[in-house]
Parts: sequence; C-alpha cells; structure tokens
Amino acid sequence: MEALDYHAEERRKAEFDLEEMKIVWAGSRQNYEISDRMARLVASDPVFRKDNRTMLSRKDLFKDTLRKAAHAWKRIIELRLSEEEAHMLRSYVDQPAFTDLHWGMFIPAIKGQGTEEQHEKWLPMAYKMQIIGCYAQTELGHGSNVQGLETTATFDPQTDEFVIHSPTLTSSKWWPGGLGKVSTHAVVYARLITGAQDHGVHGFIVQLRSLDDHSPLPGITVGDIGMKFGSGAYNSMDNGLLRFDHVRIPRNQMLMRVSQVTREGKFVQSDVPRQLVYGTMVYVRQTIVSDASCALARAVCIATRYSAVRRQFGSQNGGPETQVIDYKTQQSRLFPLLASAYAFRFVGEWLKWLYTDVTQRLQANDFSTLPEAHACTAGLKSMTTSVTADAIEECRKLCGGHGYLSNSGLPELFAVYIPTCTYEGDNVVLLLQVARFLMKTVSQLGSGKKPVGTTAYMGRAEHLMQCHCEVERAEDWLKPSVILEAFEARAFRMSIACAKNLSKFSNPEDGFSELSPDLLEAAIAHCQLIVVSKYIEKLQQDIPGKGVKRQLEILCNVYALHLLHKHLGDFVTTSCITPKQGALANEQLRLLYSQVRPNAITLVDAFNYTDHYLGSVLGCYNGNVYQRLYEEAWKDPLNDTVVPDGYVEYVWPILKQHIRTARL
Repeated sequence: MEALDYHAEERRKAEFDLEEMKIVWAGSRQNYEISDRMARLVASDPVFRKDNRTMLSRKDLFKDTLRKAAHAWKRIIELRLSEEEAHMLRSYVDQPAFTDLHWGMFIPAIKGQGTEEQHEKWLPMAYKMQIIGCYAQTELGHGSNVQGLETTATFDPQTDEFVIHSPTLTSSKWWPGGLGKVSTHAVVYARLITGAQDHGVHGFIVQLRSLDDHSPLPGITVGDIGMKFGSGAYNSMDNGLLRFDHVRIPRNQMLMRVSQVTREGKFVQSDVPRQLVYGTMVYVRQTIVSDASCALARAVCIATRYSAVRRQFGSQNGGPETQVIDYKTQQSRLFPLLASAYAFRFVGEWLKWLYTDVTQRLQANDFSTLPEAHACTAGLKSMTTSVTADAIEECRKLCGGHGYLSNSGLPELFAVYIPTCTYEGDNVVLLLQVARFLMKTVSQLGSGKKPVGTTAYMGRAEHLMQCHCEVERAEDWLKPSVILEAFEARAFRMSIACAKNLSKFSNPEDGFSELSPDLLEAAIAHCQLIVVSKYIEKLQQDIPGKGVKRQLEILCNVYALHLLHKHLGDFVTTSCITPKQGALANEQLRLLYSQVRPNAITLVDAFNYTDHYLGSVLGCYNGNVYQRLYEEAWKDPLNDTVVPDGYVEYVWPILKQHIRTARL
C-alpha cells in the first residue's frame, strides 16, 4: 500500500520541468546537490529519528538533542564535510540545539568584533568545538533596548582584569540559547566602566564552566529558564539564565576590534570603524530571511499535499467528493502563501548578495550604503518572520481538524518558529527603525542627496506623487511595470503623508510616538515593495527549464496582486489606483489561482523536502494520509494498554457509584 503514489495524477498535470525548478529554488545546481545529499543522509540515519519527539519528557528530549548534536558532529568529521555541508546537515537534523548558537552567534561575534590576536586564540578552539559558546546579551529586564543592559564590566587597573557583575535581579542574562546546560564560554555583553566612566555596552569572552567537570566557575550562577511554548519544538534548546558575582577575566578577553582598554585603563577607539559591527547584523538577518522561506515552504508543502488528498462534499451521483484544493476559498488562502514562499526565497538570495556588497564596501571604508542596508535587513527580517509565523498557523487551519494533530507537523513547526518574531530584534521595534530611516530619507530629498539602494525610487518623487495607474482591463495587471509603479507610488505616498503629519509636531519624538501605527504601515509598504521588486528582477534573469519561468511569473503576480487586494485601502486612499482598478486586480487574481492549481503539487515538490524533514503525516510525499494517521494513532503511549492506568482508582468508582467511599 505504501508504494502507491496518491499524488501521481496531480504530478502528471505539471506544466514545467521539476528538476530545473528544484535548482531555481536551491539557488544553484551545486546548492541543490549539497542540499539533496545532506537531506538524504540525515533521513537515512536512525539516530536522527524525530517522530516520537513531542512525546518525550523535557529531560529525555534534551538528552536526545545532545545525542543528535554529538552524532552530527561525528558524521561531519568522518565525512570531512565542508562548512556549507555541515551547516546544511545540522539544519536537516531539524532540532534546535546549542550548536545553533555556537556556530551562528558565538563564532560570528568573535570573528566580527575580535582582533586578529583574539581570532588566533579563540577561533581554532571554537572550530574544533574544544570550547562551546553562546551569545549572552538579553537580560531579564532588557531585550530590544540593548543600551539599557545592566550587567557591568569594571576595569581593575591593579590586576589588569575586568570584573563582570550582575548588580540587580533584572541584570540576570535571560534567554541565551545553549547557556542553560551546555556552553563552556559566552560572549557576554556588559557596560564597560573605567574609573567612574560608563562607555556603553561592549562584548567580553567569559568562561562559564570548567573544561574538566563542567561545573560552573566561582561567582557564576547558571541554569535553564524552563519549559517554553509547545511540545518538543524549542524545548530541545537550553535557553539559560546567568548571574555574575564579581567574576574576574583578563583584560584581553574584551572583544577589541573596534575599541580597546589599555593596560593603564584608558578607553580608546581603534582605527577600525564602529560601523563594521553592522556587517555581522546584516549577515544574521539575511540568514533569518532565508530560514523564513524554508519554514513557510514546509507549512505550505504540508497544506498543499493534504488539500489535494482531502475530499469533502460535492459528490455527483455517488462519484468522488470534491478535492478541498479545488475550492476557491482554499485556493485564495493557500496559493498566496505558496507564492510568498518563493518570493521570500528570492529576496533571501538577494540579501546574500547585499551582505557581500556591504562587506566589501566596509573593507574599503565606504559606509554610504550602510544605513540603507541596515534598515532594509531590519525591515525584511520583521516582515518575513511575521508573515511566516501567521502563515504556518493558517496552514494548520487549512488542514482542518487533522492539522491540530501533533503528527501533522504543523503545531510543532509553529511553536519552534514563532520565537523568530522576537529574537534578533522585536518585529515592531525593527519596523519603527525602518520608519525612522524612511523619514530621514524623505527629509533629505530636497538637499540634493540621492536616495540609494531600495530607497532609490524616492528619487523620482515628483513622478510618484503625480502618476496615475493606467489599468483598464484585468490583464493589464500582469505587466510588471504596472505592478511596480503601483507599489512604489503607494510606499512613497504613505511615507510622504507620515512626514507631513510629523512636521506638525513641535517635538519630533512626540510626533513619532503618536504616529507610530501609521509609520509602521509605511514601513511595511516599503518592505513589501522590496520583495515585489526583487521578485520582478529575478524574472528578468535567464531562467532555464521548460515552463519554469512561466510558473514563476504566475506566482509573482499572485504574490503582488494578493498584497494589493489585502491592502487595497492603502492603494485607494493614496490615489495610486481607483476602486474599479482594485476590483480588476481581484478578478485577475482569481484567474491566476486557476493557473496555479494544476501545478500546485509539483511546485511544492520543488522544495525537495524529505518526509523525514517535513515530519508530517499529512504532508507525506505519496499522499497515503489516512493509512498513516491510523498507524500513528496506535503508536501513542496511551494505547500501550487497553485499560488505562488509573481506571481502577478513578473511573471504576464513578461507574459503580462508589465515589463517596473511594480513596482518591
């Protein structure tokens, strides 16, 4: 029965070359081959089993995570995997672990903020995992407001040491992944104090635990902060709490690439520009956007495959019922999410290019594009993660009652993903940063300073304030130039409206606070424009494969017109389009859904996810959903016995009317 492919008929409908689409999704043939090889390597290894994960106790789950992390490291060494292959293997293990923070935050922090001497000392040990590190920034009392951190690092010139201290309860480090039970070291962010002067927040490498018996070092209190949202999910990570009681570290363990403290206790800035720190931030946020496309694609893959298997209503003369995916209500909720997965993938690719470009410019002391790149990555991190978190929940709803089952894969995916809306910058706070940048850009338009990068469209201010949409028929909305101009005009006019309203306030900060909801909307409009424009740019490239470019064009139009329909009020109230043109866009959108429909299953096949990685009974490749649901039900520990534990003590007395005399 397992050999049957219940999606075979759907796959025969495809109008494009699947193998070429897989390469487009992966970014290159080389990426595709590495990804495919690592995914299959993990899926075929019984140590990486995860189907019982949500049933494990916290202690068993954590031990299982340690085992998988150790086994992954063993395989990486045995197979002599490259850094890229190793990263891919860890991602397909699909279980949050201390290694995520070691490789993703601890090492990049030292590389980005440490000196050459510090690189030589710490990185070889970190690369060999002779030490395991985390990133200790967030505190119990402060998260987004990094400048408000309370942990102190006071220089003692008598001993040439820093004294790391937690002066208040709220200064306790709180949330760093890997900190709770595993990390031996941390990059700790603390207020640098020399003499009586506070120099703001800086990073310090601090050893937390003995490398012999793993016990906390003197003056250090460290542990796990407790269970988090969901079963399994992020509970495999040892998010920690950390307090310092006058812990001493050598002076050379301050990360000193940007600023130093001399032997005499003098604080000095180095020749290296402080802006270099932003390069690391751009890198981290770029990876978050790429991860958003992966998480969204997983949810969409599950919901699309299940929607093609599930049938409800519509039976004619005893024939089969209608596939749920054929209902327009299902298509209008599902297909824009499918289009979003591809859109986020392509903007993620562009962000990789942006990171390389920013890095090269920084090395050449060119900081001209840095504010724009910082705002752009902040906004895209916020927008893509918020959309993805909501989309995973929407996919669960699209799967009906069965989507609520743990083995659908969607509840755990939701629980493990939603922290991204908060870490590396709260999404609302990040959008307000984007709004500040937009207001500054608008204020400089008359000065002769040209907007750069993703704000270059603002340089055509006069045209964007006066242009009128020329759509007369529904198919006019298929022209990329028409879509792009509508999104540019909307974003620009919303920014201009905010700037005008801000100018009415005598105190700009009061105005910013009062108008913050409107400023958020303007920032969102700008970020949506970036994604639409980068998708259109992608389509201008040479894309090989029969029908591949055509399908991507359809999905691009679905993405853009769905946003236009969803935010129709913005487009109409800013006079970018008329209500009639909005109705024509919706008409075209319905036609596009019909064009996506025959290709839907193959479009999610292009993600090339193994059944192991998806972790979903509903999203299995062959579509044998009902058989698998039935089999999985019997694996639940509750079904180990026919009569449940506790029956004699608690149920039998109720049934026999002996509850008053029962010994409960």
